[in-house]
Amino acid sequence: MAPQELWPPRFSVAIFDFDGTLSDTAGIWRQVDEVFLSSRGLPYEEDYPQAMNALGFAAGAAYTIQRFGLEETVEDICDEWNRLGRALYETQASLRPGALRYLRELRSRGIPLGLATTNDPEVLLSMQRVDLRSLFDVLVTNREVEVPKSEPDIYLACADELGGEPRETIVFEDIVPGTRAAREAGFLTCGVRCDDPTQEVEALRESAELWLDDWRGIEL
Repeated sequence: MAPQELWPPRFSVAIFDFDGTLSDTAGIWRQVDEVFLSSRGLPYEEDYPQAMNALGFAAGAAYTIQRFGLEETVEDICDEWNRLGRALYETQASLRPGALRYLRELRSRGIPLGLATTNDPEVLLSMQRVDLRSLFDVLVTNREVEVPKSEPDIYLACADELGGEPRETIVFEDIVPGTRAAREAGFLTCGVRCDDPTQEVEALRESAELWLDDWRGIEL
């Protein structure tokens, strides 16, 4: 059963993460990571995606350069990730079952919706199965807010654009650093279980006020 706070909504504004939270894309990014690393003769290590989760493209590229001792620029790595990501998101990325219905029901109630993501807009807007522009009033990415989700900046910026205060806004997230940062900034937070095998489920449950196993569990 989903928390009662989610329907009828006991919040005035809603902010969503995309990858993992609304779309099961862990497999897509594993493919990107494996292709990227194998082309450099590097092994795929299970802790790598977990370390990257809260970082945006630029910060993630800088981390990758440092971790593997690469002699490449942040810009070149980001361009390669964008190219690989776009090719996969275009045809493979979709919303998780039940998510679209919930987003539409919130919009029907006049609740402003925002997307706060460390993914790149070029990747996200390449999707054929998901029209983000029609679903969300505001899209905020690391291009606008170049700060990891371990800080609340991206959620605060999104809420500001939506015209909401943290105390009246909910943040849906699937990673611990993001949920902790949003909660400490005064947002209501909901941890969302995803298909990523590296997800820190118990820590996420503890870091968020609400917990959601499946979007289809929200009784509308």
